[in-house]
Amino acid sequence: MRVNKKYSCLPAEEKGIHIINIRAIEDIGYDQHESTLLNSLSKNPDADCKYGLYFRDGKRKVDYILVYHYKKSSAGRTLTRRVHHNDSGARSTKQDQPLPGKGVQLEMRESEPHVDYHEDDKRFRREEYEGNLVEAGLELEHDEDTKIHGVGFVKIHAPWNVLCREAEFLKLKMPTKKMYQINQTHGLLKKINSVIQKITEPIQPKVAEHKPQTVKRLSYPFSREKQHLFDLSDRDSFFDSKTRSTIVYEILKRTTCTKAKYSMGITSLLANGVYSAAYPLHDGDYEGENVEPNDRKLLCEEWASYGVFYKYQPIDLVRKYFGEKIGLYFAWLGVYTQMLIPASIVGIIVFLYGCATVDENIPSMEMCDQRNNITMCPLCDRTCSYWKMSSACATARASHLFDNPATVFFSVFMALWAATFMEHWKRKQMRLNYRWDLTGFEEEEDHPRAEYEAKVLEKSLRKEHKHKETDKEKLTWKDRFPAYLTNFVGIIFMVGLTFAIVFGVIIYRISTAAALAISSTPSGRSSVRVTVTATAVIINLVVIIILDEVYGCIARWLTQIEVPKTDKNFEERLIFKAFLLKFVNAYTPIFYVAFFKGRFVGRPGDYVYIFHSFRMEECAPGGCLMELCIQLSIIMLGKQLIQNNLFEIGIPKMKKFIRYMKLKRRRSLDHEEHMKKKQRYEVDYNLEPFAGLTPEYMEMIIQFGFVTLFVASFPLAPLFALLNNIIEIRLDAKKFVTELRRPVAVRAKDIGIWYNILRGIGKLAVIINAFVISFTSDFIPRLVYLYMYSENGTMHGFVNHTLSSFNVSDFQAGTAPNDPMDLGYEVQICRYKDYREPPWSENKYDISKDFWAVLAARLAFVIVFQNLVMFMSDFVDWIIPDIPKDISQQIHKEKVLMVEVFMREEQGKLQMLETWKDKDKKKGENCNNHSPRLSRSHSGSLSSCHSYPLDV
Repeated sequence: MRVNKKYSCLPAEEKGIHIINIRAIEDIGYDQHESTLLNSLSKNPDADCKYGLYFRDGKRKVDYILVYHYKKSSAGRTLTRRVHHNDSGARSTKQDQPLPGKGVQLEMRESEPHVDYHEDDKRFRREEYEGNLVEAGLELEHDEDTKIHGVGFVKIHAPWNVLCREAEFLKLKMPTKKMYQINQTHGLLKKINSVIQKITEPIQPKVAEHKPQTVKRLSYPFSREKQHLFDLSDRDSFFDSKTRSTIVYEILKRTTCTKAKYSMGITSLLANGVYSAAYPLHDGDYEGENVEPNDRKLLCEEWASYGVFYKYQPIDLVRKYFGEKIGLYFAWLGVYTQMLIPASIVGIIVFLYGCATVDENIPSMEMCDQRNNITMCPLCDRTCSYWKMSSACATARASHLFDNPATVFFSVFMALWAATFMEHWKRKQMRLNYRWDLTGFEEEEDHPRAEYEAKVLEKSLRKEHKHKETDKEKLTWKDRFPAYLTNFVGIIFMVGLTFAIVFGVIIYRISTAAALAISSTPSGRSSVRVTVTATAVIINLVVIIILDEVYGCIARWLTQIEVPKTDKNFEERLIFKAFLLKFVNAYTPIFYVAFFKGRFVGRPGDYVYIFHSFRMEECAPGGCLMELCIQLSIIMLGKQLIQNNLFEIGIPKMKKFIRYMKLKRRRSLDHEEHMKKKQRYEVDYNLEPFAGLTPEYMEMIIQFGFVTLFVASFPLAPLFALLNNIIEIRLDAKKFVTELRRPVAVRAKDIGIWYNILRGIGKLAVIINAFVISFTSDFIPRLVYLYMYSENGTMHGFVNHTLSSFNVSDFQAGTAPNDPMDLGYEVQICRYKDYREPPWSENKYDISKDFWAVLAARLAFVIVFQNLVMFMSDFVDWIIPDIPKDISQQIHKEKVLMVEVFMREEQGKLQMLETWKDKDKKKGENCNNHSPRLSRSHSGSLSSCHSYPLDV
């Protein structure tokens, strides 16, 4: 024990000298093994505070963490600094604590300390801000003795009186003592529900919050005057960790730091680097031995695991841990994934129908029949030769898999599916609002953002300097006009850039097709079209993935220069810009193939050229629908596999590994420091900060567009979306539970602007599918031929009807094939897909009347399809009520019960008053009965006898 006595660390005030640095002790020759033995015999203070979840006293829970950087002396580590602000509201006193960088070596005492005014300014701001937090009622405790060198932590605890005060300000609905029975179904519905519960029991998560409730506590906005209504038997658990962190965050946002005329909340301090991070703590570890049970561990086991992919999500537990806004996101994602199951089943049936009827499809059989001997015109000038239509047999048969009468039915079904999905989500949302006590909740205006406050301050300072006025300023449209102009020009430029890239890919397809036509063998010429299409789509996919990341950053920058006032305004503007740019980026190549490719080709002898050398590409003989299907499937699957899954898995793992290497490089070689277990706030600081739900929603909204907008060309899209979402739910869950800092819980009653975007996509999908069926597929030309031109009421002769003839002598000079005998015989008439007059007609090569008949039928189909499906969707919207009947009854029942509670309370007060009056009356009568003479002679005594109970 001699060594421990010699090197015991006494306070500097008692010894009158600077405390010797640990590193200096090691230089003297201090025995580390003896120190380790002594420390092992002493009690571990970190275990008392559950490794950072509580203050050092082990009683007060840490509700929030503030993190700041400070510069340390290069000679060694600074003294451990643990400052505690007590309940009396005393401000932080730094004079009896060594400041960061002040614990210098003995040999450096005479040296002049280096002054860093920037760091001092940050420290002064922190001191003022933390003092204001103490005045607001919060309790603070500092910790700079951590394994992360140069980083200090401020632990914040909200005592009971602060929690009650803020809960009343925020109008938080809390459960009362009153419990009531939830209306249960009766008769046949009850039996059906019990059967469904037994069937779905294996796929229910094993959490208490997910069990069906038969009783519910009546909720009421918390009031300090009506605390008797609430069950306050356990004050520690009355406000859960999510609510406590929300309350502390509200105090942090409105508490100001007025240094240099700058009214600053925590958002401004974070933006200016005074603090480097602010976050609530996770409930504990989620893996390892001897881990205490907590909500985070339960979420990891029953939600954030790929092994439970088949189970329902524990949405109520997600809401309890992360808050309503994140809970609503995962609830919406779960509803969307469930609704994809029937859409996938119908899509598979449609695809199987195409497979079953491919051998009975007369047009594809005619194209594959080599006896027809149809010679087609060259696909490019000079280098391309004539070709047989039968060489495109595989493409024609594959087109029938997606271009058949069942796809029309599937388009109508998906339009109604989208309307049903929206209505189902609205009803689910109302159920969650009732369960989570959000009925009647209205969002209040948020605090101004740090950037907005800075701009307003800058404007007021300029105005004060010029006119000596100090009125309250705000940003007007004139102040934002340069930003608005930059936004408009930037968005137009980005959209133009997307179009230019698509145009460049078109040039690639045309030139590559011509090059492959020269060098390919005869057997490979039939696969030129597939090769060109596949490689072009892969290029499009790579460009889309790269531009998605670029456009996300540009959208955020464009929103930042607008300087929106609140976080809600910032989020809505960011969502609009990002969605617009990413929508154009993802769907422009698909729109080109669906509606523009093959429309402006011209005809043999009079083709349309780009740059006078590249001929516009044509659709395959079977139409462009097969190529649209290839484009859609590769882009959709590629985005989901690469962007949504690999990026979400790979990038966080890479960032985590980089942080680990940095910490390992900084870690001291001190044995005691290395063996010490990290505090909870240190572990959470090494996690990724929460960046909002916008990226999560965005990828799902883009996927929803793939599922609905062009579903007529790719019936398997819902199936692939379903498979992706099953993985996506668990992937996002694992990210939130294990890889992100715990976000601040935000109350929300709906998914916000995303619902309007979904409705807009659903309406747009009806129009796009109508045009895809009528203009991209051959559905309308087949109907027209069947009912107007067919001689025997069948599709025999349809292929010949859609082909026009061209006399090869009418080729322009220099455009005829270099090898006209490539097929082994001389070609005089070649065919091309169009409705034009033959060369032997008076008006040769003019558009024929068949073209106008088909066009009229196509436009009529668009009008009828669009109005019919819109009417059916609106009918579904109207027939399904937004609020379930049982929920509306429960809400009404809650209001009645709440009125009854208050009526009973008022009646109780009246009865107490009447009881007091009766007692007062009886005491007065007793005074009269016991001393009548005294009361007649001494009236003052009688009056005092009456007044006493009234005073009480």
